[in-house]
Amino acid sequence: METPNQKPASSRSWMVAAVLLTAGMIIGFVVASDLGWLSNGHAVPDGGGAPLVRPVATAPQPVLPGMGSQTFVEIAKAVKPAVVNIYATKTGKGDGAHATPFDDPFFRKFFGDEFFRRFEQQQPKEKKERGLGSGVIVDSNGLIITNNHVVGKADEIRVTLSDKREFKAKLIGTDPKTDIAVVKIDATNLPTVAWADSDQLEVGEFVLAVGNPFGLTQTVTLGIVSALGRAAGIAEYEDFIQTDAAINPGNSGGALVNVRGELAGINTAIFSQSGGNMGIGFSVPSNMARSIMDQLVKTGKVVRGWLGVSIQELTPELAKQFGVLDTKGVLVSDVMDDSPAKKAGVERADVIVEYDGKPMDSPTHLRNAVAQTPVGKKVSVKLIREKKPKTIDLAIVEQPKSMTQSGEEESAETVAPTGILSDLDVRELTDEVAGRYGMKSTERGVVVVRVKPGSTAEETGVREGDMIIEINRQPVTSLKTYERIAGKLPADEAVLLLLKRQGRTIYLTLRP
Repeated sequence: METPNQKPASSRSWMVAAVLLTAGMIIGFVVASDLGWLSNGHAVPDGGGAPLVRPVATAPQPVLPGMGSQTFVEIAKAVKPAVVNIYATKTGKGDGAHATPFDDPFFRKFFGDEFFRRFEQQQPKEKKERGLGSGVIVDSNGLIITNNHVVGKADEIRVTLSDKREFKAKLIGTDPKTDIAVVKIDATNLPTVAWADSDQLEVGEFVLAVGNPFGLTQTVTLGIVSALGRAAGIAEYEDFIQTDAAINPGNSGGALVNVRGELAGINTAIFSQSGGNMGIGFSVPSNMARSIMDQLVKTGKVVRGWLGVSIQELTPELAKQFGVLDTKGVLVSDVMDDSPAKKAGVERADVIVEYDGKPMDSPTHLRNAVAQTPVGKKVSVKLIREKKPKTIDLAIVEQPKSMTQSGEEESAETVAPTGILSDLDVRELTDEVAGRYGMKSTERGVVVVRVKPGSTAEETGVREGDMIIEINRQPVTSLKTYERIAGKLPADEAVLLLLKRQGRTIYLTLRP
């Protein structure tokens, strides 16, 4: 007998069947959708045959500002054929080439010629040092630019192209001061990379590094321009592009290209504590590399322009001393005799703010600009003198072969004045003092023989052996003038020193 709350068995069975039927339809729909049996506009059966499998979409390649319609894939395809492997071999003498006791006739007689011959045979006569790097084809007739440290001292240079062809290369010329070298192979119709104007590069811009790290051919890495105008202390003339594109050993001499596939730099060095990439790589800018290459190809050597000034960074302290509103500019600490600058009227303490139409913001920038100026070219130099703007026109001449002064050169008396200069001990410039510090006894000034450890002077950069030639723009010609000027200095004011160090003059500001 049914209770009031009970439902007929037939009703319960119907409900279970309905639930199962609904679940089956849902599962079937999901499976059919996953297998592509349902029409979705992308994959439909072909004439009633097997269903088409919908392909996984490829991520779209980014097209960045300035790239035009190119993608990184297209840039890499265009550049890689113009980047080559360079194998450089240097043959040197091994240990067996050094003199030994057996070269002495007495030892030969004592041990016998047979023993001597066997000893000789066991010694290496020569050893071969092999270097591996990269290069960039910049002329279809086989002209290749690379680094000096890759091929500079090689006895044999071999180049392998992207199509596996191998050539023996001829060294056209090298420039250790910028670490640039040019080699040539006997081939024609080669792929090349167009030059970029590296002056147009900006920090944050995408770049690709192409080379052969660790001998792995045709490797491309992506990064950005991290900084410009870097000096890394590895070459005499440096204006490096810094990038975080992965650069490793073997990349040296390879290409750094911009988003238009143009050669913006020659990869040269890495900053690394492990020997591998740490996200800091340096490249010689294309404008500098191209200028050096052109000279090497035409004359086999590099001729640099010369202005004839000693220059230094314009710090906020120095800018205040010389009445300059900001630190954009380069401070002239000395003007050399018989130089273009001297003849044109450039003076010590001038602040150069523009050279040949380009603003100058660092000594490195100005030095490189002058060096790359063609000899004989007339340039305009804008500067600030005594807080007033001034323009000077001059003609650049060839840089002298030696611009360093040779030195020769203590006093019985040491002076330690009170006040801000009390951290320095100085002496008259005598033959004895001059001889100790490599100076000329005919020079005028006093020599710092001791700097108090931990003092402001030491922290500011004053060193033993510095010659003080000016205090607050007043010349120091002797110990007496030094004492007279130093004795009148207010204890609570900054002091501007002009120092001579290893033939160069620099300004320093000491603050109480």
